[in-house]
Amino acid sequence: MKSRKEKDSLGELDVPADALYGINTTRSIANFPISGFRLPAAQVAAIARIKQACAMANMELGLLEKAAGGKIVQAAAAVAEGKYPDQFLVDIFSSGSGTSHNMNVNEVIANLAEEAMGGRRGEKRLVHPNDHVNMGQSTNDVFPSSIKVAAAPMAARLMEAASGLIKTLRRKEKQYDRVIKSGRTHLQDAVPVRMGQVFGAWAYAIAKGEERIRQGLPRFLELAVGGNAVGTGINNHPRFRKLVIGHLNRITRGKFKPAGHDIEAVHSTNDLAAMSAAISSLAVDTQRICNDLRLMASGPMTGFNEVNLPAVEPGSSIMPGKVNPSVCEAVNMVCLKVFGNHQTIFMAAQSAQLELNVTMPVTGWALLESLSILANGIVALDAKCLAGLTVNELVCRRYALRSPSLATFLNPYIGYAKASEVAKKAVREGKTVPEVVLEEGLMTQSQLDLVFDPKKLTSPGKTKR
Repeated sequence: MKSRKEKDSLGELDVPADALYGINTTRSIANFPISGFRLPAAQVAAIARIKQACAMANMELGLLEKAAGGKIVQAAAAVAEGKYPDQFLVDIFSSGSGTSHNMNVNEVIANLAEEAMGGRRGEKRLVHPNDHVNMGQSTNDVFPSSIKVAAAPMAARLMEAASGLIKTLRRKEKQYDRVIKSGRTHLQDAVPVRMGQVFGAWAYAIAKGEERIRQGLPRFLELAVGGNAVGTGINNHPRFRKLVIGHLNRITRGKFKPAGHDIEAVHSTNDLAAMSAAISSLAVDTQRICNDLRLMASGPMTGFNEVNLPAVEPGSSIMPGKVNPSVCEAVNMVCLKVFGNHQTIFMAAQSAQLELNVTMPVTGWALLESLSILANGIVALDAKCLAGLTVNELVCRRYALRSPSLATFLNPYIGYAKASEVAKKAVREGKTVPEVVLEEGLMTQSQLDLVFDPKKLTSPGKTKR
């Protein structure tokens, strides 16, 4: 393999001749052959956009020559557009501040700009990765800012996915509002609910999850960029931060703003942990819905068989005709990964020491993965499962009428003790509660019809003597 010689403060090193990255990245690749997981493309793009905005600000302030600055802007835009994905090879588990990743982006942009100005790759004569591309910046403010820049549109996509699921659930709520089914507590028969109420409860839960994410966004949009090494803004022009964020918002169409406290923004990742908590909360209800769907669709001959889930693939390599709730299972696994990611993000946030958190690469990686896979999972659950779900109305009604818990509704009419005897006899003889009541002559058919009207059975406070 052909190589070129590059030099840094530690000495000289061979760098692949065709690499757009340089000696710093080469050292990092050699130092951290740990997982094979790379910085997410969205975060690479976010770092590049920050570099682009910084170059614009520095040119505006007269600190960066327009010839070099213009080429840096062009090169950063090309990186942000994903044109050089094979040049970002540093492992996630590397320098805890993200220095290796920041320098990887600096070097690629610098070499692209150097060549555009007529120089040679790795020369650092016309455009230097530190002096020019990284002007006015530190990894310590760029890297946490890049996580937020990358995650903001992903959070918006997750909220959009949740909103789509809510709409589907609301449609099912109306469609099956009159279908009565047996409730279950402790996995045992309980008083009835309407299937529409079940879908409505799910919709409300997802809506609360979406709202928690929305409530966290204002803090999530505060950026540390401009704070430099420890947040004090050392070596930066007083207008630098405002200009950078202004340019960044125009480039990304974002709504980012300066951090409320510059030093806190550099050493704390608690805003990211709070967003992860909101994501995990949404995943909790998503997981619960999937678990309920799997139970309600179980069978079809030996399970609940209350709902039919769309068949998306054969369910077994050996049992012909078997169909599994594969979409629910896939989303279950997504939620488990989100929970694991949150634990990582939470522990990483509390690991900060003094003026810097040195677990930022794994924090950003875990957060961006959670946002991506949960959004994709919810879209799949909506489109591939819930949209085509149907309810077995007769099965649901049969279970509801056979539940001994129906005796609960007799308490105001025949008393708790007599109602308990009715429930026991129904279970013992395999009869329904209404059948036993009629046999015992405790109530008339017209009275039973009034008591066991589906709306009255499932609307609190509506039953009257």
